[in-house]
Amino acid sequence: MEQDKHIFRRQWAGKNLQVEIGQMAKQADGAVFVRYGDSAVLSAVVHKSARENQDFFPLTINYDEKMFAAGKIPGGFNKREGKPSTHATLTARLIDRPIRPLFPDGYNDEVQITNIVFSADPEAGPELMAMLGSSLALGISPIPFAGPVAGVKVARVDGELQLNPTSGALPGSDLDLTVAGSATAINMVEAGGDVIAESEMLAALHFGFAKVQELCAFQQEIIAAIGAPKLDFVSPSAPADLVAEINDLYQATMRQAILTTDKLAREDNIAAVKELAHDHYAGLAASGGADSILPMVDQLLDDLERQEVRQMILEQHQRPDGRALDELRALSAEVGLLPRAHGSGLFTRGQTQVLSALTLAPLAEAQTIDGLLPEYHKNFVHHYNFPQFSVGETGRYGAPGRREIGHGALGERAMLPVIPDTESFPYAIRLVSNVLESNGSSSQASICASILALMDGGVPIKAPVAGIAMGMVKEGADYAILTDIQGIEDHLGDMDFKVAGTTEGITALQMDIKAEGVTNEILAEALAQAKKARLEILQVLTATLPASRTELSQYAPKIEQMMIKQAQIKDVIGRGGETINEIIDQTGVKIDIEQTGQVTISSDDREAIEQAKQIITDLTREIEVGGVYMGTVNRIEAFGAFVELAKGKNALVHISQLTPGRLNKVEDAVKLGDQLLVKVISIDGKGRINASRKALLATEPE
Repeated sequence: MEQDKHIFRRQWAGKNLQVEIGQMAKQADGAVFVRYGDSAVLSAVVHKSARENQDFFPLTINYDEKMFAAGKIPGGFNKREGKPSTHATLTARLIDRPIRPLFPDGYNDEVQITNIVFSADPEAGPELMAMLGSSLALGISPIPFAGPVAGVKVARVDGELQLNPTSGALPGSDLDLTVAGSATAINMVEAGGDVIAESEMLAALHFGFAKVQELCAFQQEIIAAIGAPKLDFVSPSAPADLVAEINDLYQATMRQAILTTDKLAREDNIAAVKELAHDHYAGLAASGGADSILPMVDQLLDDLERQEVRQMILEQHQRPDGRALDELRALSAEVGLLPRAHGSGLFTRGQTQVLSALTLAPLAEAQTIDGLLPEYHKNFVHHYNFPQFSVGETGRYGAPGRREIGHGALGERAMLPVIPDTESFPYAIRLVSNVLESNGSSSQASICASILALMDGGVPIKAPVAGIAMGMVKEGADYAILTDIQGIEDHLGDMDFKVAGTTEGITALQMDIKAEGVTNEILAEALAQAKKARLEILQVLTATLPASRTELSQYAPKIEQMMIKQAQIKDVIGRGGETINEIIDQTGVKIDIEQTGQVTISSDDREAIEQAKQIITDLTREIEVGGVYMGTVNRIEAFGAFVELAKGKNALVHISQLTPGRLNKVEDAVKLGDQLLVKVISIDGKGRINASRKALLATEPE
């Protein structure tokens, strides 16, 4: 076995990068074991021949997190990994996006890439090593693939760009950027930033792409050394005379169908042209017995649609709905639609519409994330739903798919920099965006609707955020950048470039590019055009609601925080939780106590919060010599009365300290339950408290 093992090494971002091939998963078409630091990922690829008349490319990329990789046992009763975590799903999408465009046109064999994390080093993230492994497994396999591709992470700490930052550096970074691409071009970007200027984002992209090229060169060396010969595959092409005939017969009709403003009407018109052509050639096939021509005709009609859309945009600067290249569709915004939600916003851009709802809750209801990294809590979440009726179709209705999870995460990343910290706004925040109508970039519309919901709900955001999707059509050196792309332009174009941010800069960026050779100049132009559109949208949002409301919804929980000393936590909780449960039962509030001593009290009833707050204040009151306190007489002895100054803290008022004059019996001055104002005169080494009432009363005249 060892004689078949090939090992390739290099230093990468200060750590050892090692690729092992030939020892593991030898029945796969290509398998690579990647070690980086203490992380280890196996990437294996297998293909299966396409079924007869299959007209799509079934590519599946999985990222499988095994909890043993981090030395953990899965939680719950089953003790076995179940469905992929949100992080695993997002990572699989991250790997898929730069790889998918690099298969040849017309290649429809089923391809499955599986990445299994066997060891997870938090200082050497396995995610992008899985991308490298996936690319390299394809590269050494016989599967046709125009790679390799690679990805890197870029952070910025104190103004300095860092490659593959450590976990310790990330909290101080104002940029979280992932760049992926081939040796010649960037084709995928995923970024979040704390309001980053466009020029600074471009500099970070350039820095990251240079590192991507280094990893691609490393892969090319390995592929040249041990790669298998590629399968012969030629993208299918139709006879030139058939292409010319279809163009002749249907080009004008197709162009007319494309130039329809309404999405559903346009789709019907285009479908009618294709059906007309199909019926025509079906009749010819029936008379001549050439059934095999029909799939080719259907494909040529799809090609004709693509050709006409692209030519109109590039040559006449004419878009299907008649807009200028940099023109937004009609915008509208509304708030306060949902009375019982804690905030709501409706945003419409052309035929894309999203309704977002806000829910506020105590911090104890924040989401707990248990994965390969140490467990942590998310106080802010954004979920995105895309029902099929939003595009006038029927379909699966159930748990969110990869696309919905990805779009929700993109919106969350875009809004996170403007969400207040828990010290100033002690709430768990959940936003749910529901797409009601879609024709291009509902993910960015969900950001706009959610910002409206946050402001409607009184969340003191730092600044409004808006998002817009840009597109591009490129043929050779000619290109056109499109603002606010609709579905047909996204499907038939070369770029999907989503940019979100405030008036000051970018908070999130997501880019997928199908064309090769996108230059820095094109990226700069796209960012500038996106900023212009973003500012227009922000004007609409702030015209609807200039700032966050000053009060929360009457249905939102009321929350107050107070600090106690860490040593006092046990006093509030009590033995076995007895004290805190007693407070909760008495007041009906929810109480959460952090290890720092921060106490969060929440309830719909403001008076109940104040009552609980007073009880905790009394419990944690520090008794000091010389201090004056109101207490309750809870025990009487012959030698004096015991007064409870705070829960569990009793002071002895000796009979001689009850009144200025002489007393025969303690009961002559006080009885059980009396409220007594006393002054602490001493505390001994064992914490026993002595107090005096006499010290606060007028002394007897001599």
